[in-house]
Amino acid sequence: MFDGLKDKLGSFRDDVEEEVEEKEAEAEAAAEAEADEAEPATEADEDSTPAAAPDRESSDEADDDGGPGRLRQAAAFATGRVIIEEEDLEEPLWSLEMALLESDVEMSVAEEILDAVREQLIGETRKQVDTTAELVEEALHDALVDVISVGQFDFEQRIAEADKPVTIVFTGVNGVGKTTSIAKMSEWLGKRGYSSVLANGDTYRAGANEQIEKHAENVGRKVISHEQGGDPAAVIYDGVEYAEANDVDVVLGDTAGRLHTSNDLMTQLEKIHRVVDPEMTLFVDEAVAGQDAVERAKEFDDAAEIDGTVLTKADADSSGGAAISIAHVTGKPVLFLGTGQGYDDIRAFDPEALVDELLADEE
Repeated sequence: MFDGLKDKLGSFRDDVEEEVEEKEAEAEAAAEAEADEAEPATEADEDSTPAAAPDRESSDEADDDGGPGRLRQAAAFATGRVIIEEEDLEEPLWSLEMALLESDVEMSVAEEILDAVREQLIGETRKQVDTTAELVEEALHDALVDVISVGQFDFEQRIAEADKPVTIVFTGVNGVGKTTSIAKMSEWLGKRGYSSVLANGDTYRAGANEQIEKHAENVGRKVISHEQGGDPAAVIYDGVEYAEANDVDVVLGDTAGRLHTSNDLMTQLEKIHRVVDPEMTLFVDEAVAGQDAVERAKEFDDAAEIDGTVLTKADADSSGGAAISIAHVTGKPVLFLGTGQGYDDIRAFDPEALVDELLADEE
């Protein structure tokens, strides 16, 4: 999962390390040269009168000949430290920017990551007991966690604390795994002691009732549905009524796979919110959709104010652009990742754990 992005982050770490190692070698050579020059000068001083101190202009010229950073680098090396400067990061940061954009990370998100890494690393003093890779990894870790964890909340705690039944509505375009994700969520909740009922608000698509009924049969759950063409809000409302009468904890409401450009369908989604007032609305899309998924999330959030995102097919996504970008762009967290075909193949989204995976060394 997200292997391509992982490789690119590793390349950035290696690039910065290479730049700093080159500078360290130059600083070591400069320090040795300074020491070699000092020895004959000391012997000469013993046999001659003190020379006049050089004026400021000649001192500046000497600095210019060796580069203003050369003596500072030599001094830093002599004290066992190496300073990371902006010039050390220029090419690696440019490569990282290209890598993030190629991985479908949204432009503003990529810029925020770069700015955070730059701010944390420039002027950082690397002791010889540290490694450059460790400093870079720490900067990448902090920058990635900051953008990925926007809006995060404890989903299970919110379920536990909410009045029952808890109603969760799932939205998204056709074909992204929304109905399958509902069945997976039912299993996830069941393993944590919460009962659930499925309500099919996808009343316009032929075969939608049969599809959700098959999933419900596979996971052993009840489905509330109406005839094709019925009112989606009424179906989910009936799901809530059933849950109240039968002491069911959670209502999982499916909706039509509405395109974000369809005003009529978006109006129906708004009606569901007025009638049912769900505890949460979760947007579902494919991780592999990249920036298209990010754009759709923004549109759905504008129409019905989503509370979080479920990204399907994360196991097939090499780039990771949607997972990195959606929370920062919408201000609403990624809550779950679909990681396979089985009903158990869903995992709660943990920003820290994901970043640790992205930055982990290959075994």
